[in-house]
Amino acid sequence: MSESMGNLRRNMMCGNLRDVNAGQEVILMGWVQRERNLGSLLFVDLRDTTGISQIVFDSTEDEALFKKAVTLRSEYVIAVRGKVRIRSSINKEIPTGDVEVLAEELKILDEAQTPPIYIKDDDNASETMRLKYRYLDLRKPHMQENLKLRAKTAKITRDFFYDNDFIEVETPFLTKPTPEGARDYLVPSRVSPGEFYALPQSPQLMKQLLMVSGMDKYYQIVKCFRDEDLRANRQPEFTQIDIEMSFVDVDDVISINEQFIYKLFKELKNVEIDLPIRRMTYKEAMERYGVDKPDLRFGFELVDISDLVINCGFKVFSDTVQNKGVVKGINVKGYGDKFTRKDITSLEEYAKTYGAKGLVWIKLTKGGITSPIAKFFGDEELKNILDRFNAEKGDLILIVADKLSVACDSLGNLRNEVARRLNLLSNDDFKLVWIIEFPLFEYDEEEKRYVAKHHPFTHPMDEDIDLLETEPQNVRAKAYDIVINGDEMGGGSIRINNSKLQSRMFKALGFTEEEAQEKFGFLLEAFKYGAPPHGGIAYGFDRLIMLFTNSSNIKDVIAFPKTQSATCLMTDAPTNVSEKQLEEVHVKVDIK
Repeated sequence: MSESMGNLRRNMMCGNLRDVNAGQEVILMGWVQRERNLGSLLFVDLRDTTGISQIVFDSTEDEALFKKAVTLRSEYVIAVRGKVRIRSSINKEIPTGDVEVLAEELKILDEAQTPPIYIKDDDNASETMRLKYRYLDLRKPHMQENLKLRAKTAKITRDFFYDNDFIEVETPFLTKPTPEGARDYLVPSRVSPGEFYALPQSPQLMKQLLMVSGMDKYYQIVKCFRDEDLRANRQPEFTQIDIEMSFVDVDDVISINEQFIYKLFKELKNVEIDLPIRRMTYKEAMERYGVDKPDLRFGFELVDISDLVINCGFKVFSDTVQNKGVVKGINVKGYGDKFTRKDITSLEEYAKTYGAKGLVWIKLTKGGITSPIAKFFGDEELKNILDRFNAEKGDLILIVADKLSVACDSLGNLRNEVARRLNLLSNDDFKLVWIIEFPLFEYDEEEKRYVAKHHPFTHPMDEDIDLLETEPQNVRAKAYDIVINGDEMGGGSIRINNSKLQSRMFKALGFTEEEAQEKFGFLLEAFKYGAPPHGGIAYGFDRLIMLFTNSSNIKDVIAFPKTQSATCLMTDAPTNVSEKQLEEVHVKVDIK
């Protein structure tokens, strides 16, 4: 039967007890982790957010109290008053293992049914069960630690930007739908029948308006929403650290953010990163690593052999190059003996998921060269290829022949997969790089036109502005991403603040003046009254927490995440609503 706390008030946390507390009277409150009945003695592990303390109930000291304690079960919520004493049997596995509390008073604050999942880090519960009973899952020590680190990161962020004269400003969640790359979550308006708000995919336009407002330096830690098909480690609602600055160019934004990144690593990981952080152009990243977020913790860089095989006897290679494709590969240097034929077939299947039609391999062993394509090449041709790869005994060369985008994408991801299989990715090794000079546009095959790679307000490189109308594919952007261990942690750009240049940008994107006004009229109107040069960056806050907690699953760093199908198993959201509620917002549901 549940009791009230009465006069008991907690004066100590379970995880904070140490040998210096011996002899003190303490009052602890928490959940029963487990109990062990040894006849005349009952040991209870009591857990709160700080850790575990051992409580002892001794029948020879207080028989009535002992009988009450015998009724305790896992996850009962209790309050205990007692004296701290040194344990006769020290437990070095927990910080409180030197001491225990001899109970003198017990109150059962709430009873509990047997939980459907164990409250321990290695319970092996399915993700479905963990999300359905999230309030139980969050009791686990590692989940508690993740949320504590998340809170600490938020505090460090606020302190840093406050100390550097940034102003925290909240921007609205109910806003105008604008094209930003993903579908909007729409909210019907009750007072404006047939009209809708959108939940923001980012505060992009609002933070630019804050610069027009003269705020000078802005930031916020903000929720963003995107109604898109979810992939691994994406959520329909996620958190950004959003930043914008006036009267700046690329170097200014990067400089202040390097100081911020340095502070995060120092305070959260006690790691001092080297400043300035390395910079790499988008072009170099794609040529050497195949992706614009390269993991620099290992080698296996892409090598282009197109010029060597354009007229070779292996038609897959020669035909690809003659049809304006490329032949590229990676050298898994020194690890060739780690991969069997079956392993290589598995790697080929992996490459195919990124569009590759196949995967050619060359293995250099003590017995010589092994490859299904060796017979198509003369000795000199093969030697030139191996020299290009700097190949030696013990190496494995993996090659893709395809159009440039497929070759880069498949090999760029394949090198990461190979490194994972070889256990080359240490969580204690941090490689940071700024990727700069992104293309301003990318070609949309479906729409048969150029679209903005980032957003339509990204400023082109000054020396490329004259190419907007004639060579849009060659225009570089004043855009930058911060990449850590192969993950894009943040990205931003300098924005267009000149109305004439903005009009040229819209024209290059195929917007008519009417379309530009309809979608972005409020921003364009604001620009008429004097907009400062400005730029900023947004970090994926959840991704940063994953990095600093060594988490591989984004759901482990969010208190109440959604599933891959954007549902909440705990609350059963989304769900049906009543006809009356639909009528109030002037919406009819027609599911076919």
